[in-house]
Amino acid sequence: MAKKTNEKIEKFASVLEEQLGDNLLSFLLYGSAVRNDAGDSGELTTLLIVQDASPSALRPAEASIAGWTKKGDPPPLIFSDREWRSSSDVFPIEIEEMRDANRLLRGKDPLDGVETNKEDLRRELEREARGKLLQLRTQFAAVAADGKALGNLLTGSIVTFFILFRAVLRLTRHTPPREPRALIAKTADVTGLDADAFEWVLKKLSGDKPSNLKAYDAIGDNFVMQIESLAHFVDSFETTSAESVPDGGNNE
Repeated sequence: MAKKTNEKIEKFASVLEEQLGDNLLSFLLYGSAVRNDAGDSGELTTLLIVQDASPSALRPAEASIAGWTKKGDPPPLIFSDREWRSSSDVFPIEIEEMRDANRLLRGKDPLDGVETNKEDLRRELEREARGKLLQLRTQFAAVAADGKALGNLLTGSIVTFFILFRAVLRLTRHTPPREPRALIAKTADVTGLDADAFEWVLKKLSGDKPSNLKAYDAIGDNFVMQIESLAHFVDSFETTSAESVPDGGNNE
């Protein structure tokens, strides 16, 4: 993490700690800024766990959180401790994303003792894959005739699908690679997707300059088809037991 970015998040953590006092139980940085994937946006996504999440209890920090968002970063996800401890069946994808790449800034580790299971993960993954596929189709139909807009759609949406790829690998008992090309290759190996369909996007993300897409470019068609295949894979996947999702190790 760049020195300037590190100073920025540390300053925000110190302000929240001062303003919330003992009400602040955990403050965690997670996601792309920690993982530092070439394809991730680098947004400073954070999780804030407090004892009391009522409006009055959070009011001392509201101005600081508002100022944080005005500078371009998303507001923290805010949970009361009780809500957080009962959320593993609702947000297993998000919890495992946090576990995969995080940095504890203040307080206790909110992931300690929190477990997710395969059936909850499959259920949320099916919902997310279907929802993101429908969203992609809608956006694709609107931009397919414009090569530049089509390219922007593919590069702008791939980070979301990286999250789903990692979730699929966890569901199938694999540890997701961190590097985007390796992540796509492993997902393709497990699900049967065509890894070549993402080559244009990978080149774009790595700073290469692939040929500009054309109107109704087959690259766009193939990209959408692979996401359709991903959704079908998740839809047909059956969990045999409510096993805990692996939270470490590497079986690549």
